[in-house]
Amino acid sequence: MRLPLLVLLPLIAVDATVVSAPRNDHAAKSPAIPRVIVNDNRQPAGKLRAGVLTLHIEARLADWHPDGEDAVGATVPAFAEEGGPARIPGPLIRVPAGTEVALSLHNALAQGLTVRGLDNRLVHGTDSLIGRVIELAPGATREVRVRLDAPGTYYYYGSTRHQTFDWRSGDDAQLSGAIVVDPPGSRTKDRIFVIGVWSDTAGRVLAQRRRILSTVNGRSWPSTERLSYAIGDTVRWRVVNASADSHPMHLHGFYYEVDAHGDGMRDSTYAPEQRPRANTEELGPGETMALTWVPERPGNWLFHCHLPDHFRANGSLGMLRTSADAHPATASHGAMNHALSEMNGLVMGVIVRGKPAAAPAQAGAATRRALRLLVRPSVGGSAAKPYYAFSLQTGGADPPPDSGLHLGPALVLTRGEPTSVTVVNELDKPTAVHWHGIELESYYDGVAGFSGQGTHIAPVIAPHDSFVAHFTPPRAGTFIYHTHVDETVQQLAGLAGPLLVLEPGRTLDSTDHAVLITTPHEWEDELRSVLINGRASPPPLTVTSGVPQRLRLINMTTRRPRIRVELWHDSTLVMWRPLAKDGADLPERFRGATRARTPISIGETGDFEFLPSAGGDWHLVVRALIGTVLSTLPIRVLATP
Repeated sequence: MRLPLLVLLPLIAVDATVVSAPRNDHAAKSPAIPRVIVNDNRQPAGKLRAGVLTLHIEARLADWHPDGEDAVGATVPAFAEEGGPARIPGPLIRVPAGTEVALSLHNALAQGLTVRGLDNRLVHGTDSLIGRVIELAPGATREVRVRLDAPGTYYYYGSTRHQTFDWRSGDDAQLSGAIVVDPPGSRTKDRIFVIGVWSDTAGRVLAQRRRILSTVNGRSWPSTERLSYAIGDTVRWRVVNASADSHPMHLHGFYYEVDAHGDGMRDSTYAPEQRPRANTEELGPGETMALTWVPERPGNWLFHCHLPDHFRANGSLGMLRTSADAHPATASHGAMNHALSEMNGLVMGVIVRGKPAAAPAQAGAATRRALRLLVRPSVGGSAAKPYYAFSLQTGGADPPPDSGLHLGPALVLTRGEPTSVTVVNELDKPTAVHWHGIELESYYDGVAGFSGQGTHIAPVIAPHDSFVAHFTPPRAGTFIYHTHVDETVQQLAGLAGPLLVLEPGRTLDSTDHAVLITTPHEWEDELRSVLINGRASPPPLTVTSGVPQRLRLINMTTRRPRIRVELWHDSTLVMWRPLAKDGADLPERFRGATRARTPISIGETGDFEFLPSAGGDWHLVVRALIGTVLSTLPIRVLATP
């Protein structure tokens, strides 16, 4: 979900039905084929003289090792500077605004090649070159000249199968490179990250994928670069989604400001007072963003795509595990390192150095609010597809067994109140809990084997063991708690819930409604339906006519990068007011009434206020982006007493 452009951005349809068979036309590689050099995008390509960049790029076969130089590799097409090594992503084109680029393109592949994205980027006027396709037969060379005037983040890409961007998958998906146009005289230091996905299919035909390998700057976690910063640094990143998949990008422990959004051809920079503040922001296929954040607490943190398929551990080169494969989660209950043995793909580690700022003395046991959260088997399911449940233990006795409802209880906390949550694992599998969006110390963040600092690293919660998380919520808002172990099993089993932080003196009343959207137990059903508050057919919300109501929307589905939520009264799309994004209050200027329709991606939350009127059919609708209704939450409006 994007704010302030929440309802203005075009909705990208990603529900597709075309399947391409798994393929690697270049699998039989020769020992003579040189290795790919993974490109960290620090060094611009070409030679810049007198306002003209001269650059020679060719496409050739190269031996790519995304899981590390000692891991299995594959022969794929890649871009290279003439006379230099092939790089994934391709050579970086980075110039000041107003530069002419004199480019020579050569195709050293045995197949024909199409290249797109090498167009003029002009600040003013109509660009007749936008969208042009450069065709290169095997062995052919083309001279291209473009002018780059408009500052922003862009990219170029190629295909040996004449695929458009939305359908580019398989080996071709690595034929991508970043283009950055800097404002004149800019000395801003930033990093550039190009996202790639190597898979059998594009779009929504996920059930037929046999391979899915997500990468950033040519590498898959844990072989991706470790980023290191000091407390107080100003961190600036440019992120290019050069894949045909969507990626909700989540930063653990901190917020970032989105400075600019682009679609590869045009880039829009927000004024400082208009910049969305987020801890999760979705990038659709071919989209870019520039962001800024400041690390405030030391420790190990993650920046990753929130789709489990894009960060879960698969086999070599992204080949999906089968039910017969040994899964890391079953390998070792006590010593399993979730971060290194159970995650790969589109993940980057961020190490923040330094000592924490002086803080008030920690609350003692007598003044710290203590919660006890049980993780338990639930009724129903099977060994392969179990039901699990979060349960709050509020008294001495255990709460009754859960009935298989896919909803963790709402954890309601108070801003500024020191809190401890004892997570008790009653499963026969290890687990961990991530406090999504909460600003806290790294050790309590919930990534087993990684969260923490130095040798003080958080362990996995072994079966029949517990872990105590301490934090003091610094802001009121809507957040999420969810498992961060074996997500494709445990999250589907029911391990996610709303985490609501209220202002001091406030209580959760009948005007405040958490709406948690999750995936059915059989994830294939998500193509047709979702759960609202744990139910395929949720009971109605009851509201009072004329009394403002707050909706807290939470998307914790697993495979649908973006859904659409709408609020209707009879056949009319009503008005609501946006209040917050990812738990951060919106500035007043963005709180104006607007039509009640919003996209929302996995890991995002959004708060909205609406005023119900008496009578009629009120309902909250969750749709796929192509319009298919996935679920409906009825709303019953009572007359004002």
